[in-house]
Amino acid sequence: MSTLPLAVPTSTWPWPLDPTRYNRRPQLTAAERADLRTRVARRKHAPHLFFAGDLPALPPAHPLARLLQPVLDAWRVAGVDRQEATDGAALLVAEMHRRRSTYWVWNEADWVDLLGLTFRAFQQRHHKAKTCRLFLITFSYLVTGVTHVPLLSQCRLRPLAERIFGAAAVAQAVEQVCTQLVAWGYPAGRATTRFPRALCLALLVRRSPYPHELSTELLEHVRCAGVNSRLADQFSALSRGLFTQGHLAQTLEQVLNRTKRERFVDRFEGVPPDWLAWCQRWVATSTFRPKVRQSTFRYLIKAGRWLAAAHPDVLGPAVWTREVAADFVAAVVRLRIGDWAAPGTLVGRAAQRVGQPVKATTMEKLLSCVRAFFKDGHTWGWFPARFDPYRCLGTPRSVSALIGPDPRVIADDVWAKLLWAGLNLTEEDLPATLFGQRPTFYPLPLVRALSTVWLFTGLRANEIRRLRVGCVRWQRDAVPVPWTDEPLPPDAVCWLDVPVNKTSTAFTKAVDRAVGDAVAAWERVRPAQPVQLDDRTYEAVDLLFSFRGHPLGTTYLNATLIPLLCRKAGVPRADARGTITSHRARSTIASQLFNAKEPLTLFELQEWMGHRLVSSTQHYAKLTPAKVAKAYEKAGYFARNVRMMDVLIDQQAVQSGAAAAGEPWKYYDLGHGYCTYDFFDQCAHRMACAKCSFYRPKASAAAQLVEGKQHLQRMLQEIPLLDDERAAVEDGLEAMEALLQRLAAVPAPDGTVPDRSPAARMDGPPADEFMPLSVVPSQNRSLA
Repeated sequence: MSTLPLAVPTSTWPWPLDPTRYNRRPQLTAAERADLRTRVARRKHAPHLFFAGDLPALPPAHPLARLLQPVLDAWRVAGVDRQEATDGAALLVAEMHRRRSTYWVWNEADWVDLLGLTFRAFQQRHHKAKTCRLFLITFSYLVTGVTHVPLLSQCRLRPLAERIFGAAAVAQAVEQVCTQLVAWGYPAGRATTRFPRALCLALLVRRSPYPHELSTELLEHVRCAGVNSRLADQFSALSRGLFTQGHLAQTLEQVLNRTKRERFVDRFEGVPPDWLAWCQRWVATSTFRPKVRQSTFRYLIKAGRWLAAAHPDVLGPAVWTREVAADFVAAVVRLRIGDWAAPGTLVGRAAQRVGQPVKATTMEKLLSCVRAFFKDGHTWGWFPARFDPYRCLGTPRSVSALIGPDPRVIADDVWAKLLWAGLNLTEEDLPATLFGQRPTFYPLPLVRALSTVWLFTGLRANEIRRLRVGCVRWQRDAVPVPWTDEPLPPDAVCWLDVPVNKTSTAFTKAVDRAVGDAVAAWERVRPAQPVQLDDRTYEAVDLLFSFRGHPLGTTYLNATLIPLLCRKAGVPRADARGTITSHRARSTIASQLFNAKEPLTLFELQEWMGHRLVSSTQHYAKLTPAKVAKAYEKAGYFARNVRMMDVLIDQQAVQSGAAAAGEPWKYYDLGHGYCTYDFFDQCAHRMACAKCSFYRPKASAAAQLVEGKQHLQRMLQEIPLLDDERAAVEDGLEAMEALLQRLAAVPAPDGTVPDRSPAARMDGPPADEFMPLSVVPSQNRSLA
């Protein structure tokens, strides 16, 4: 009569009743029907005379002896009072009279109809028998073997288990399992109510009071058999406790993860069998980590669907050619969301984006997976090497150009608010548990330590989850720093031991002492936890952020802690660069260390981040615009291409109109003389004056008259320099010689061609006549 879909092995616990010794004839005799009719009629008028002294002593010649004897035996086993047993027997008699059959032929649906799934449903139907439901459930369990899980879960499970197995056996089982869970951090109230109920339900379905006879499959069946959510939530913790004590081979979480991995097995529609067989062989042979193998396998299945649609004649990788590889690369570049997907796999947001182009990173990942598959197949000799995977399946430049370092740094003001929120967390900030009750699942010291580690260490989420107890070490003494005269002062920082990660082996990094204080505060109150298996190194370790026998949830940082900090800091959950996630803190911290007043060099930052290659660090460290602007200002780009020179304006010549008649009115100070050419900035000989008719030497009386004139206005004019002129200013004599040779045949502003020969220059003006503009003295570098 059980709903259990798996075979229950025989228990060492002796069953208190032997149903085979009873007369289980399904039909009622005439005498039994007559007696049932009489007792039901008597019950309407005198309920207290229903059995008229027949119970508990039942004479052998009683008309209902074979039907009531099991009731009396169940009464003795359960140890209930007379009124409860009498009411239960009366209800059974009335139901047998109504159904015209014995309870031996009733199935579980009949018992559920009689007892109701809830106590309220039972009361509404049998208002005269309000106290006998638990006894009837006990009777149906002992005599007919009914183990209907929803029915059992809607009653007082521990009293029911005590009636069947005995109070001592139940107390021993509860003490054995629940005490362990309380030691891990579960509240004591739950260990006295919820966990015993879940354990008793599992023991009742197993039909044994011994926890070591339970199995993971049975717990999974009971949890999914229609029990309420509050009771179902206890089975995961129960499985961890039983697993630690050696009663289970694996926990429910391990079964769930395995089920998720195997759920992909049924999604091979449209994949050529030969291609699928080679892909499965690759998964079984590859040395990649399980997660990488599984993700690669999914992309290979997508490639198989393309192969079946585009090249149905190509059944497997052994017959791939360069042409097929080229077609595949072209198809990947044009890939859209929803292409090559199994039916029914796109749900939620992905279904809304069907038809949109995939990201460049997705294209690169798909090509790299197929590349690795063919590279391994060629190396292992599975199929002939008809083409080079790295060349024929390489990522196109048009795709790789879209992929590059792009750290999504959080703005400084937002990050400062998140730091304040993480350092000032209180109990009221934590999210309430089910029905608004506190405390939350994780205690406040754990949340504080976790938020501080996230905000200050720049670790990946996986590295934070895998930190071990004792990972923080204090630097109590001054430490000499090699190649410097300044030692590291005591207690300036603390050391954090980071476990093995995807880019480096285990290493130690310096972090702020706030991290050490928060971690130490959590370790002082942390309950002893069972050792956990490190999912990367497969070592049994004592994880720092383990609570209630379970490591930190994989989604807790992004789904709970970061929204909590954003809410307390009053900042939005997302910014212009996207949602604030755990990995964006890594980019933000790296960029701030790279842009500090005394910044870390790229190689120092590489060591602090734990990267194997400097190129990996470049994906996180980004110069701020302010620092780039300051460097640009110091570079003097504008000043390098423009020079200032003094210009004298004869205001009297302008005001009198002499300038309009051709008289000089603007004088460019060349240092050794003046130039009166109005378009001096366009003159080809401005850096090496040709001494044309516009030239006025300073030593002449005319030049003295110019300087002595009244109403002169001194100003500065920016003169843009050509490349060879700038070289003459910056590189010296050789560049000046090259400039003079270039101007040898260029006429001066008055039309004359200057003589640039060495002899003329030797007999010509002194050397300072060719003084570059960059050395022309200037008292005022701003416009007058």
